[in-house]
Amino acid sequence: MQRIGDEIHLDDDEARGGATPHIVRYVLIVSLVLVVLAMSTIWIARAISEQPSRGQPVTAEQHALGG
Repeated sequence: MQRIGDEIHLDDDEARGGATPHIVRYVLIVSLVLVVLAMSTIWIARAISEQPSRGQPVTAEQHALGG
């Protein structure tokens, strides 16, 4: 704190009443990565579980007849 005449000048940490260690930035980055991984895992798992059964391959004749 500096006093210049009638003015009082405070540093950023003094004005806030604490320090800013930037931990929030790391919490947000880690949580974003975890959410992306979780949603990707759910999406891939559902895509694999809902895969159509693999039967006989469709021949060109069946495809031409619409079946």
